[in-house]
Amino acid sequence: MAYTTINKSSDYFDTTIYTGNGSSQTLTMDNLGMLWMKNRTETSNHCLFDSVRGGHYTSAPGPILRSNGTTAAGGSDITSAYGITFGSSSSTIGSDGGGYNYNQNSKSYVGWQWRANGTGSSNTDGSRTTTVSVNTTAGFSIGTCSSLATNNDTLGHGLGVVPKMILVKNTASTGNWFVYHASLGNTKRLYLNATDASTTSTIWNDTTPTSSVFTMKGGDFATGESLVFYAFAEKTGYSKFGSYTGNGNANGTFVYTGFKPAFVMVKRTDNTNHWAMYDNKRNGFNDENNYLRAEGNYAEGNETWGDLDILSNGFKPRANDGMHNASGATYIYMAFGQSIVGSNNIPATAR
Repeated sequence: MAYTTINKSSDYFDTTIYTGNGSSQTLTMDNLGMLWMKNRTETSNHCLFDSVRGGHYTSAPGPILRSNGTTAAGGSDITSAYGITFGSSSSTIGSDGGGYNYNQNSKSYVGWQWRANGTGSSNTDGSRTTTVSVNTTAGFSIGTCSSLATNNDTLGHGLGVVPKMILVKNTASTGNWFVYHASLGNTKRLYLNATDASTTSTIWNDTTPTSSVFTMKGGDFATGESLVFYAFAEKTGYSKFGSYTGNGNANGTFVYTGFKPAFVMVKRTDNTNHWAMYDNKRNGFNDENNYLRAEGNYAEGNETWGDLDILSNGFKPRANDGMHNASGATYIYMAFGQSIVGSNNIPATAR
């Protein structure tokens, strides 16, 4: 069994299902750090905000990022009433007056929430100063760097342990989302905004992250441009970042996490396919859990080829499909959830 000091995982990661009202929505998570939203029933962009960059426009670039696009951070018309207001005990989704589709009236949305630690503070562990908001308990940090150089820069992430997965996006101009995953190592990268297979790359300067910094080859960004990163470390009984091999049948590969997943994102790495996103709040129950695709603006899907079981100690694909269970194919995943048994001795059950 996996024991954890995180007895209530929803204090650190949670999924909220809500209907847009064109006015405001309140989220009750303490120190909400990253909010990732998607319209569930329509073709529309993903919308990502974080507490370090802020949730409404103060100066260029704007606050919105899109996992399904390469554009710079945008939303110059997002005022405090329109955008996201991050607070210490609750946060507010504004009226979405810019029409970006995160709170349009009567529309159905999902919001994935990660807890951080306010607006952040200066970190000088690396060769370039970063501003980081860190939740060491949950192994999550948000960081920004405003002046990446063209040499091989080290950036402080503040976690105090080695991150297993890092998402990086240029916020000043058009560019891909670079993804580091420990299962691929420091010579490979993925794009969050694309279906591409993993590719050999020097973006990480062939250097594995440490407990204090990760390395980027700044030449992949224009000199002086800004970036944001989201870094994740494993926490027993709460988060897991690993890999598995598909077996190509309905009795799919069982992936042990040591906790009941509340969120799973899977990506095939040896060939092109989608970033499949599952959670325990949207429509569907084992094995027909609905999915969204991080790199696409598609509505929620529920086709049988996307079936996946969410279990008390892991997950299991339930179809022969390239997205999550092709025979002999390799996949990486990130998962968050509730421990089987924590120090509060409360067991988890299958969905």
